[in-house]
Amino acid sequence: MSELKAPQKTEDEISSEDYENLLDKYQFKSKELAPGKLIKGKVIKVTPTHVIVDVGFKSEGIIPIEDFSDKQDRNKIHPGDDVEAILEKSNLREGYLILSKKKAVAIKAMDNLEKAYQRNSWIIGKITEKIKNGYAVNVGIETFLPDSHADVRTVKEPEKIIGNIYKFKVLKFDRKSENAVLSRKLFLQDEKEKKKSRVFNQLSRGKKMKGYVKSMTNFGAFIDLGGVEGLLHISDMSWGKTNHPTEHFQLGQEVEVVILDFNEKDEKISLGYKQLTPDPWENMEDKYQIGQKVEGKVVSLTDFGAFVEIEKGVEGLVHVSDLTWSRKLVHPKKILTQGEEVIVTILNINPSKKRISLGLKQITPHPLELFRQKFSPGSRIKGTITSITDFGAFLEVEKGIEGLIHISDINWKKIKHPSEKLKIGEEIEAIILNIDVEKQKLSLGIKQLQGDIWEDFFKRQKVGDLVKVKIVRLVDFGVFVEITPGIEGVIFLSELDEKKIENPKEVFSLGEERLAKILKLNPSNKKISLSYRQAQMEIQKLEYQKYIQSQNNRMTLGDIMKDQLKNIAPPKNNTKKIEKKKEGKDDKS
Repeated sequence: MSELKAPQKTEDEISSEDYENLLDKYQFKSKELAPGKLIKGKVIKVTPTHVIVDVGFKSEGIIPIEDFSDKQDRNKIHPGDDVEAILEKSNLREGYLILSKKKAVAIKAMDNLEKAYQRNSWIIGKITEKIKNGYAVNVGIETFLPDSHADVRTVKEPEKIIGNIYKFKVLKFDRKSENAVLSRKLFLQDEKEKKKSRVFNQLSRGKKMKGYVKSMTNFGAFIDLGGVEGLLHISDMSWGKTNHPTEHFQLGQEVEVVILDFNEKDEKISLGYKQLTPDPWENMEDKYQIGQKVEGKVVSLTDFGAFVEIEKGVEGLVHVSDLTWSRKLVHPKKILTQGEEVIVTILNINPSKKRISLGLKQITPHPLELFRQKFSPGSRIKGTITSITDFGAFLEVEKGIEGLIHISDINWKKIKHPSEKLKIGEEIEAIILNIDVEKQKLSLGIKQLQGDIWEDFFKRQKVGDLVKVKIVRLVDFGVFVEITPGIEGVIFLSELDEKKIENPKEVFSLGEERLAKILKLNPSNKKISLSYRQAQMEIQKLEYQKYIQSQNNRMTLGDIMKDQLKNIAPPKNNTKKIEKKKEGKDDKS
């Protein structure tokens, strides 16, 4: 450094007089020149090798450029900047003081570490590199930060915190060995506790506070109230239905909320947003009545129905069964679109549960009402079989109108399943039995096209008639028999046989045919009571009468000849001969 070169004199050439003159010139005191003293000064000049500092004495100080830890720090040094350094030694013959900024920083760092350790306060440092089991932190001297104390959570990407400046607590400190162990986690936890205490001291139920949206989930949004987060549940965002918090908020957005509840021990704060506006469900029954038609907007579609907003914050459900008069359930997406304006009917209101049921199909008359204006019971109508069930078949008679043909109305003869007589897609004719608009039911019949076989039966048969029957069902109290196809009667246990029968299944079998006697006829209820026992008695009686009659009618040829001969007078001459011949015959016989 040419600018710092002194006059070309050797140490031996400087006399005692010259030395005294120099001391007087620079006004140095022995105390001020003591090595290790902390000196403050201003930067005069920065050279590639040194930083020249005015320390307030007649001699300038020099600091090796290496004392400035890295290029970034070196580039920040400019003339006029304040700087602190430790006096290492003085070189009066060369006219400058040798200073060490590095030692000054180290001493100051040791003081700060000791103060932070003793007072449980914090110190600022820079994480410089990742080392074994932790990190190196520069606080003026190099210190150690364990992995477990780098953050409140495990640091998964160490490279992201290297080079950053943080505040740390001092876990361990030894001035003699100049060793220190730091903790960023304890500082963060301590700061969180301070913020928590500060925030919770301000809280009260119903109080309005401002915060910003920290994060969002499917069930709500977390609002930062100044270092402590509160939960704004999705149900408290709007008086209406909310599918996701993003419908109302964005990350980082400032928002005003209401404190609903809080628990400092559990660190829980419940927030509300919809509570900032009046509850639209209040006095709901005064504003709307059941049966009223209202206009609304479709806000969402689900598998079970559509939600329609009839005013801000008030949404009602149109259940899938109330979308159309069709018996078949149709997905709401096939009928409505989100955002569509519709007119609906209010079906039910429940303000306490904040529920309102709406109907779309109720806006128009039920198709059966229009159908009834054109047809009446007894009318014949054609249609197509759309579906078959165990209890019957559905016949579409008009678009959107289906009637049920009950299994008992398919055929006069009992059948096990409708598919025995009908097929899906088949076009048939039926008779309208009943139209019930209130219950939304249309009853149809096929067997009625053939006339009433019961009426015909009761005209032909009377009590006491013997009829041939076939057993179709065996029950505990007797047997059911088929008299003619479609006509059945019952024979009770007491009428099965002269002998007592307790279990018909042990005596009779399905399909067995016998004669039975009609005991009772009930045309109004279509019931017939019969008897095997009395039929058997009747048969025996008839057979006996027939037998007696057959015996009365049996006469021999001799009986006939005898009766005829009584009326004929025999000739006198031949009388004796005839009598002799007769006697002869009797002897032979």
